[in-house]
Amino acid sequence: MTPFIQGLTPFTGWHRRPRLPRRRNEPCFAHVLLCALRIAPANLRCAPMQPIDKANALIEALPYLQAFRGKTFLIKMGGSAMENPELVAKVMRDIVFLEVAGINPIVVHGGGKAISAAMEKAGLEAKFVGGFRVTTDEAIDIVARVLSEEINPGLVRMIRDFGGKAVGIPGNNVFFGEKTKGTDTDGRLVDIGRVGEVVGCQLAHMDAAHQAGIVPVISPLAAELSTGRPLNINADLAAAALAKELRVAKLVYLSDVPGLLSDPKDPSTLIHSVNRAEADALIADGTISGGMIPKIRSAVDALNAGVRKVHFVDGRLPHALLLEIFTDGGIGTEVVR
Repeated sequence: MTPFIQGLTPFTGWHRRPRLPRRRNEPCFAHVLLCALRIAPANLRCAPMQPIDKANALIEALPYLQAFRGKTFLIKMGGSAMENPELVAKVMRDIVFLEVAGINPIVVHGGGKAISAAMEKAGLEAKFVGGFRVTTDEAIDIVARVLSEEINPGLVRMIRDFGGKAVGIPGNNVFFGEKTKGTDTDGRLVDIGRVGEVVGCQLAHMDAAHQAGIVPVISPLAAELSTGRPLNINADLAAAALAKELRVAKLVYLSDVPGLLSDPKDPSTLIHSVNRAEADALIADGTISGGMIPKIRSAVDALNAGVRKVHFVDGRLPHALLLEIFTDGGIGTEVVR
C-alpha cells in the first residue's frame, strides 16, 4: 500500500514494541506533540518551534490517530498517581485529548490512601491480608462514600473543566460480585469481610455513555449477587474484568511504578515488552514478585480474553498516558500476546 503522505509508512498500532530503548535525547512524536500543543511537563525541554514544526507534529500523529480512532482504551488509575492533584489533572487532560481524537476512554480508579485516611478519622484501623483491604460492615460504608462521593466526582469534574464530557458511575452499577477470602502469610484462607471478586458486568451504563460520547468514570465497587449490597473490589482486578468483558484495544495501568524491572531497585532495568510466555517465566524465576504478580496475571488473563495490549506505566510522570500510547518505544512496559 502506498502512503498518501510522503514519508509515512503503513501503520497498524499493534506491532510489538522494539526491545531497545530510544536513544537519549532523541526526540519522539509525543515529545514534539506535547511541545507543539504547549502541554509539555516542566522537565521536558522544548526547542523553539515554528508553525511548520507544529504542523509536522500533527501530521506525524496522523497514523496513530487513524489506528486508534473508534477503539476503546481502559485506563486504571491508582497508587501514588492518585495523590498529587496536579498529576491527576494532567492525566484527565490526556483523557480529554483521547476523547477529542476519537478514542473511547474508560476510567477505573482506586483510592487506597484516601480510604485509609477516612477510616483512621473514623477510628478504624486499616488492615490488609494478601494485598486486600479487610473491609468490615462499618468500613464498607466509608469505602463506598470515599470512592463514589469524593474521588469519583472529583475526577469527573476535572475532565469537564478541560472541556471533556464525563459521567461518574458507581461500580456497583457496573460490576456483580461474590465475596472472596484472603490468604495470610501462612497460606491459610481467612475472612476479609465485604471484599469481593467480579463475576459479571452490567454494560447498559457503559453503552449509553459511549453512544453519547461521554467518558465513564467508574469506582471499584460491586453489587453482591445474593444481597445487592456493595463489595469492595481490588481496582486492578475490576479494571481487568471490565477490559475482558469489553475486549478493549488497550488496558493501561497507571500506578507508582515504572513498569516491570529486571532489578526492582534499578529503574534503568525497565523491561519494555514481554509476551504472555515471557511473563510467566519472569514470575517463575522471581523477577516478577510481590504485588506485581497479581497485576501481571490479570494482564495475561485479559490478553487471553481478547484484550489487544496491556500497559504498565508510571503515573507520576506528567502526561505518561500520551507518552506511552503515542510512541513506539513508550515509557513503561507493554504485555502482548
